[in-house]
Amino acid sequence: MKKQIIMLLLMVLPGLVWAGGNNRITFELNDGPGNWFRNADGPVVGLGSLAVGTPGVEVVFTRDSNTVHTMTSLIYPSDARNMPFDTDPQKGSESIKLRTPGLYVFFCQIHPYMLGAVIVDDPNTEGLDLGETITLINGIQVPTSSDLATRLLRGFMVLTEPGNWQNFASSDQWHINYPSVPVRITGGAVADLAEVLTARYGNDTALPSLLTPPPGIGEVWVNTQFEKTANKRKPGAAAVVDATTWQVKRKVFLPDIELNNPHNMWTDRDQNLIYVTEWFDSKLTIFDRVSGQFIDRIQVGEAPAHVMTRVDTDQLHVSINGSDRNESVVELSPLAGGIERRIDVGRPGPHAHWMGHDGGTMVTPNVFTGDSTIYDFVRDDIQDIIPTGSLEAHPIATGMMPDSSKYYVANFLDSTFTVIETATGKILKTINLLENYDPVSGAISGPVGGLPIQTPVSPDGIAMVTANILTDTITIVDTRTDTLVASLPCDAGCHGVQFGAKAGGGYYAYVSSQSANVLQVVDIDPNGDGNPADAKVVGRILLTSTPNTASDDTITAHDGMGGQGLLPIPVVYNGWVQNLPKFWKDQLTEQQLDPLK
Repeated sequence: MKKQIIMLLLMVLPGLVWAGGNNRITFELNDGPGNWFRNADGPVVGLGSLAVGTPGVEVVFTRDSNTVHTMTSLIYPSDARNMPFDTDPQKGSESIKLRTPGLYVFFCQIHPYMLGAVIVDDPNTEGLDLGETITLINGIQVPTSSDLATRLLRGFMVLTEPGNWQNFASSDQWHINYPSVPVRITGGAVADLAEVLTARYGNDTALPSLLTPPPGIGEVWVNTQFEKTANKRKPGAAAVVDATTWQVKRKVFLPDIELNNPHNMWTDRDQNLIYVTEWFDSKLTIFDRVSGQFIDRIQVGEAPAHVMTRVDTDQLHVSINGSDRNESVVELSPLAGGIERRIDVGRPGPHAHWMGHDGGTMVTPNVFTGDSTIYDFVRDDIQDIIPTGSLEAHPIATGMMPDSSKYYVANFLDSTFTVIETATGKILKTINLLENYDPVSGAISGPVGGLPIQTPVSPDGIAMVTANILTDTITIVDTRTDTLVASLPCDAGCHGVQFGAKAGGGYYAYVSSQSANVLQVVDIDPNGDGNPADAKVVGRILLTSTPNTASDDTITAHDGMGGQGLLPIPVVYNGWVQNLPKFWKDQLTEQQLDPLK
């Protein structure tokens, strides 16, 4: 019987190698999209980032990318030898031998949706071995039969395979190609993987309807980071939606410079320039907001992630996510043509930093060291560095109250928020997004979020809104009590959030998703009573191009996909809104012009 199973697997799993053969797997790390850890031997059961070997298999990581990456164990069998595995940010190659049967998932700590998986299978057991239990990099351990284990496996299949993304333009149903293979899980039980995933999470589910919200003000820029075009090898665009008509007006690809994975954006005081980071490169690019014309491209450092301006000087601050030095935020002046200085925040590799409302403060989430830096521009020095969870919490984003009194750090792998008093560095609270979730049974008893990413606070300070990529939920925290009060459904690969002005008063939270070609619009206070627990999704806007969409290149694949960084114009956060030109101020209400009034 075992021989028959092996023969079947050899037929359905191309690239599968058994002991005595080559037993070597090569992953090519590349700029994507989809198979960022590309199995050089080809897809296994339709998954291009999955490989199968036997005990003793050598896994080799090579590189075809413009920037640095880490090769890091995200998940591994709890009894595995040689684990966890990690490298510094680099452009080189690495290898490791895996001897213990079970499931191994590797990722890049800089670009944490870059995933590659290896199943080390014992040929003498029935089914592909996933192991008894798995351990996550932050120490969490669960049975392979648990909901958390299968939810993570499902997330891997969705994120890494473009065919599994939600395409609202081509279908009203969402089909995920779950591989129908026997897997060996906790207690030696053997189950069909597709049957388990379908029973737990469904398949061929109805996509939510497109929905046009009441008008907003201005524009919403979205980095559709996975779009591919005819005239450049690297993916990504900056797409702009008219917030009054909800039409996609323009897509900026900049093929002449190979705009590479544009990830996050900000603008100048006059709202005329778009600054965009190239996350899989080393550049900050500047173009004209109205025409889409290229202005400048500045070398800033490896894997620049986020960019914001200081309200008092209009200088730019860019986090260098791939830096291995403590001088990991660069400061530039608008159109100055180069870096003015590198700011020492005491740690390498920050991701989504936030700037204070008066230009006096910057806070960074430090991905590699599980902490957050408060930088004081008045003293021009580090004020505090505060631990935010486990060493491997992977703090990825920050959001700050409009008066800069406290700020929040989203700890990606811990699925928590650390609430910090800005003036003192004191930890005020830890919010557990999985408090209402049982990781074994999957039971959910209240609002829930898992693997949080962008997490801004509304300009009026009533709510923090967060995109959660594991649970595909949008969580709402009431900032008065720092309590999780609601979670809303999000589309696949929930990633980015930013706030813009709603026509007539109030604010919309705009939410982007990596694995769906839509922009969601959330009204955080639909009743106007200041209670964010009533927040609801009021819009779902298709991000695909239309005949009326201006563009500087021709889309060949993944139209509207890869939603990540967002930039609503005008910028209406406290400190920035007061500096707007009259054209934009005239469109805002008195309260929007003074959010804390």
